[in-house]
Order: sequence, then structure tokens, then C-alpha cells
Amino acid sequence: MSSPIWISGGTLIDGTGAPGRRAEVLIEGDRIARIAEPGTPAPEGAEVVDASGLVVAPGFIDVMSHSVASLLHDPRSLGKVTQGVTTEIMGEGWTPAPKVACEPHGFPIHGLPGGDERWAERSRGWTRFGDWLAAQEEVGSAVNFGSFLGGATVRMSAKGHAQGASSPEELAQMRRVTREAMEDGAFGLATALIYPPGSYASTDELVAVCEEVARFGGIYITHMRSEGEGILEGFAEALEITGRSGARLHLYHLKAAGRPAWPLMEPLIERVNAERAAGREIYADMYLYTAGGTGLSAVTPPWASEGDRLRERLRDPEDRARIRQAMLEPDGTWEPLGNLAGPEAVFPVGLRHPDHQPYNGRSLAEIAQERGQDWIDAALDLIEQEPEWVGALYHLMSEENIERQLREPWVMLGSDAAGYDPAARTDGGTGGHPRAFGNFTRLLAHYVRERQILSLEEAVHRMTGLPARHLGLEGRGELRAGAFADVVIFDPATVRDRATYPDAEELSEGVRDVWVNGERVLREGEHTRAYPGRRLYHLGAAQPAQHA
Repeated sequence: MSSPIWISGGTLIDGTGAPGRRAEVLIEGDRIARIAEPGTPAPEGAEVVDASGLVVAPGFIDVMSHSVASLLHDPRSLGKVTQGVTTEIMGEGWTPAPKVACEPHGFPIHGLPGGDERWAERSRGWTRFGDWLAAQEEVGSAVNFGSFLGGATVRMSAKGHAQGASSPEELAQMRRVTREAMEDGAFGLATALIYPPGSYASTDELVAVCEEVARFGGIYITHMRSEGEGILEGFAEALEITGRSGARLHLYHLKAAGRPAWPLMEPLIERVNAERAAGREIYADMYLYTAGGTGLSAVTPPWASEGDRLRERLRDPEDRARIRQAMLEPDGTWEPLGNLAGPEAVFPVGLRHPDHQPYNGRSLAEIAQERGQDWIDAALDLIEQEPEWVGALYHLMSEENIERQLREPWVMLGSDAAGYDPAARTDGGTGGHPRAFGNFTRLLAHYVRERQILSLEEAVHRMTGLPARHLGLEGRGELRAGAFADVVIFDPATVRDRATYPDAEELSEGVRDVWVNGERVLREGEHTRAYPGRRLYHLGAAQPAQHA
């Protein structure tokens, strides 16, 4: 067993929201053994870590991670660990397990880990949700990890990419997949209701599936069907799904997307607070940027992707004309992100085609002008001609709403991004956005130190104790005797995000040391290549005993 660790001289912010205080922290094995009064002598034989002038806090929890493939390829999760993140929770929309018959492997959205074809063959044998997380356990991880079950994965298990209502037999299959995932430790069901084929699910279908989630005390966590002008209707559907099924409710990346929707954030917050006052358990996460990041294909109507045939349809003149007309005059039944942002605020990233390399990071309006095209035609050409999925940044949100949302005590942080090393990047589908490298440190630097929207203690609570309690992560999220030793030491005067939209892959500064389960994974800002992270289970699941 390694020597005890004595963290001395720091300001303890324990994750509960209580005022910071001077204290000494003793780590023995994987636990916090003692919180001692300042000046208490270090135990004999302990490694003394001087934290004078620094903050000692619980490790941060990312409740909306996309490290599905990147963590299997590179378990360091460097971009997250250097922000102080010690736990990543994945699952929005798609998970690689259980493998669905209509896909060649388990990673059609996130991409094979490191492009390694061996994962294609291995993932074909993942018949249950837990098989993927067991594979991650074998690989190892610097961070703790867990996941929701992807809603699109559930639907594809029974209906593939097809639209239409589910038959009783198909619905029974969806319920079985969900029940098995909850038994394997999934935290609940995670939907992304603007993306096909998950968007094809009806309210009644989602209620039926969430009944299985509710049996385990799980959470329905959702990218709502609308975050634009239909955001209140999207929230009403989420309330109906959880009200009828009994599952708890969490809203992914809380935002009002598109200028017409900005005034709707206040009534949405009022509605959430009214429901919470009436006894409903509702939480949300957010990232701290005015641009969202997703696929460039989100500019097209969902029906164009039915059967996973978007590129095929774009090569057919008649189908392409239909898609173009739907983008030109959206009918209100889908979320047209290109129209909401406008071509001057859509920035394709990750373009791989040799002819498209000069377009990376430039606006769709600029690209269209250079090509002598309308923006719609330019976007459709890029989607059709690129060899793989294309990402894009959509500048849709207002800074005023970000600050307003942060003031609500039920809001926590989620990066909506993968954790990876920018020097050895593997595209997990969400690269090219600064939130991957700065969401957590940006809270501490910009919204605490500069804007003073939150106190330092409250900000730490939002990243630690609040998500841990909400997700049922026993023994995590707080620094107290007996808790797991997920610990971060940072300098409150210098911690900051360095990633920007033009230079999105810049590591954060000011986080000095990080421990996960009592083992140091960041020492003086340098990754130690230790992989002490553990698989986390929802409390309703049968799970192995944690190491003492």
C-alpha cells in the first residue's frame, strides 16, 4: 500500500456549499481518512503535500461527457483531468452497447476508438449495456466513469433507423434492453430528441421505456425535442414523460437556442421552479459558451436521415431538392439549427476531404461565398462529399441567459464533450469546441473570479456535491472522513480556461494536483499516467463492493 498523503495548508472547500476553511486532509488508500484542524502535525511516514494559498476541493463531476470512444483509446482523459474532473458520466443519445444489428459496430456516432478496427470486432459481441463499461474497466481509466443508456440505441435495437410507431413486440424489446441496462448500472435513459433516429420516438414510446427506468429509481435525462422557440413545449413533453412513468427528470445542456428563443428562458426557469416547489425532482446541466457543437447534418430535416441514408438522398436530385426546400422553409416540426444560427454563425470543424481543409473553422457564409453558392447548397455538398461525420459550431445562445441559468441552485455543469489529448487527438464527434478543455475552469475563472456570479464555494458545490447527490454517487462529491479520495488542488487566483473558438484545443491552467480514488493522476500540472478510475453504477443496480 502506498504511503498516506497529508495535504497541508490549503483552504478546504468541501463540496457542500459551506464556507471554505483552513484544514489538513489525510488520504489513506482510496479514502479520506481525516479532516484535521490547521496546524495538526502530519502523521509519521505520510507524504506531505503543501497546498498553501491553494484550494483543496472534491474532484469535479462531468455529468454530460462524450468520452465514449476517446477513453477507450487514451484513458488519460487529459483535457478533463487538467480541469480537475475526476468523474465522467456519458450516454447522450447513443451508447456503443448493446450493439444494434443495423450498424456495422458499436461506434457509428463516436467513431472507433483511435480508429482501431479491432474495436469494431470486439463491440459486435456487446449484447448488453454493461459489456462496454466492462471493456473500459479492462483498459483502465484516469477518471471514474459511468453512463446513461442512449435513447437512440434503445430504439435502434428494435426498429433500426425506421420511422413510425413501435409495435407491441418492438416496444417489448426496447423495454427489455432498458431493463437489462439498468441492471448493469445505467443511471437511466438519455435521449437526444432532435437527432434521428432517436427523434422518431413518440411520447408514449418514451413513457413506456421510462417505466423500466423508474423501477430502478433512475433518471430520464434529455436533450429536449426543442431548445428553440418550442422549448416550453419540449419541457412540457419531458414533464409528461417523467410524470407518467415515474422517472426523475434532468435537462441536458440547458439553453435557449436562437435569438427568438432567448426571452423564453425566464418562463422556462419559472416553470421548473414551480414544479420543484410542488415536489418534482428536476435538475439540469449546462456548458458556459454561447456556441453549441454538433453535426453539420443538423441543418437538414430528420426525415432525410431515415434509414441512415442522408448521403444517398443528397446524391438523388429529387430527394436533394426536397431536402433543400425543407431547409429553405422549415415547417416547424423540427429544429433547423442552420436557420436558427444563420450561415454566418455556423462553423464546420473537422473537415477531412482534401478540398475542404481550407474551410475548417470558417463560417458557412464564408465557405458559400468562396464557392459561389447559397449556404444551403454549400452545407449539403460538404455533408455529401465528406468521408465521415462532420462537426460544426452553432452560435445560438446569449451570455445573459448563461449568467441567469447559473444562478439557479439546480443547475450543474456538463461539458457535452470528450476528454482527450490535443497532441494526440482522436475525433469523438465533439472536438473543435473549447468546452472540451475549459468548461469547468471557465466557471472558476470567469463566472466566479471575474463576474462574481457565484461564490467559490457554490461553484465547487455545483461541480461536486450537487451532481454526486443527484446521481446517487455515494461517497463522492464531498471531502469528509470516509469519502472516496477524489481530490483537486487549484489556485483560485490563476485557474483559467485557455481554449477559445479559434484555438479550441488549449489545456486549462491553475489546476495543480488531482487524485482519483487516492492515487495521483495530475502532479504539478503533469499527468502521471495512473489509471485508478472506477466504473460507477446507479444505486439500483447490482454492483461489486467498492474497495475499502
